[in-house]
Amino acid sequence: MLIPLLRRYLAPYRRLLLGVVVLQFVATAASLYLPRLNADIIDNGVTLGDTGYILSTGSIMLAVSAVQIACSIGGVYCGAQAAMAVGRDLRGALLDRVGTFSAREVGTFGAPSLITRNTNDVQQVQMLVLAGCTILVMAPIMCVGGIVMALREDLGLSWLLGVAVPALAIAMGIVVARMIPAFKVMQKRIDSVNRILREQITGIRVVRAFVREPYEIRRFDEANTALTATALQVGRLMALMFPVVMLISNVTSVAVIWFGGHAVDDGRMQIGSLTALLSYMMQILMSVIMASFIAMMIPRAGVCAERISEVLATSSSVVPTSNPQPFATSPSTVEFVGAGFAYPAAESPVLCDVSFRADPGTTTAIVGSTGSGKSTLINLVPRLIDATTGVVRVGGTDVRDLDPAVLRAEIGVVPQRPYLFSGTVASNLRYGKQDATEAEMWEALEVAQAADFVRAMPDGLDTAIAQGGTTVSGGQRQRLAIARAVIRRPAVYVFDDAFSALDLTTDARLRAALAPITRRSCVLVVAQRISTVRDADRIVVLDDGRMVGTGTHEELLETCPTYAEIVDSQRSAAGVS
Repeated sequence: MLIPLLRRYLAPYRRLLLGVVVLQFVATAASLYLPRLNADIIDNGVTLGDTGYILSTGSIMLAVSAVQIACSIGGVYCGAQAAMAVGRDLRGALLDRVGTFSAREVGTFGAPSLITRNTNDVQQVQMLVLAGCTILVMAPIMCVGGIVMALREDLGLSWLLGVAVPALAIAMGIVVARMIPAFKVMQKRIDSVNRILREQITGIRVVRAFVREPYEIRRFDEANTALTATALQVGRLMALMFPVVMLISNVTSVAVIWFGGHAVDDGRMQIGSLTALLSYMMQILMSVIMASFIAMMIPRAGVCAERISEVLATSSSVVPTSNPQPFATSPSTVEFVGAGFAYPAAESPVLCDVSFRADPGTTTAIVGSTGSGKSTLINLVPRLIDATTGVVRVGGTDVRDLDPAVLRAEIGVVPQRPYLFSGTVASNLRYGKQDATEAEMWEALEVAQAADFVRAMPDGLDTAIAQGGTTVSGGQRQRLAIARAVIRRPAVYVFDDAFSALDLTTDARLRAALAPITRRSCVLVVAQRISTVRDADRIVVLDDGRMVGTGTHEELLETCPTYAEIVDSQRSAAGVS
């Protein structure tokens, strides 16, 4: 997956890559020419005492060195530009693709893994591109050029190349082959550390409330220790490479000096040529070492590229229609006809054969025990997920035949876990309506029973809100989320257990304030408290993903044992007979 990924994302930067090749070629050619000039100075200048030759040839060496430095800098600059651009494009592509995912795909990958893929995995591929542009281009040129130049110096010592280069390549290959499985394990363990740390930071209040700090410390320590063990395994293999490289390099240097010294003594070679040959040998070995360094990076980058490609190749189960139908301009109904939902390879569906109709100007409540499928059912309306069986209609049109953006623009959703973004109160409200005026924001806050505490804040609408809304209480966070949905005056309101953090008085005031503005809208309410839903026009009761009752509060008390059991349990908990 690494080669197709790089081919695709490096294609727009062909000019930069061409610049890298040309500049690195010139820089490497210059570095290969320098030992020959040095040999000439020794043989024709130092040995003969010709100062003029030394100065003239030295001037040429300075000019060649300047060209080498300039081309090396230019090559690294072009390579860095290409690598950073590829990293930017990959992160953008991942974010765009994840933005299209439904809750089903996000749940399949998991948020921690998606974060790792968009950060650490992209960084590994980016580093490979950078190293490839600066090292991989230079290594083969230096290796081949070094061999040619070394053979020109003395053909009789070429057998040393036939021993040193394969020995170094084999040693590097053995080490790299052992690194590949370790890199695969390392990325998974980074995922695990991210997942546990994210859970602990998000759930810090729960951890402290239940005095679970020792347990969470042990859990993180286990994941951290596992990652450390894998990193140490890789580190030991990398540490083994350098002694091997130094051993082979030093043995080769000794062999060149030994056999070259005899050749000089016999008059078959000049001292300058021996010096140049030694330099070329070192350049050849260094090119093999640099190629091995890239070979160490390729396995990990390959694993990362596979993980990135897995996300990019995953299509959302919520697919926009190619021929969208217009959204109904009249007040919209919401209708479920045999609706069901099942996860892939699941033993049983989450929802099965749910059918009911919610009309404009009415409130339809959905109740049931935990895990009965209430949130899943409500997520079918804005197409956060798609029904796997049956049909969901809004305004008489199958939601799959509507443009998702248009559909969601007409639905005000307050999720089960209300989330506020870092910014201000005003910026969070404008998520519901981008061009909302200050008067519209205060009106929405009044309806959501949030105006009083917002006025009491230091800067009112401009008061800063931390990521996730951690700077306000749970009840305040819910009311701000409700105001965000109310401000757009949608055709359909979806409240997924949106009143759970409110006291009974605030709950009653909020529902009373909602009544006038939802008179022409369809309202769907998921709730646990019977006091929240008892006045609804219709109550739908779910049990284990199936609809077991529908009607008003009084009707269900007589006809639905499941509903009566929920009512009785709440009365008992409240101490009401």
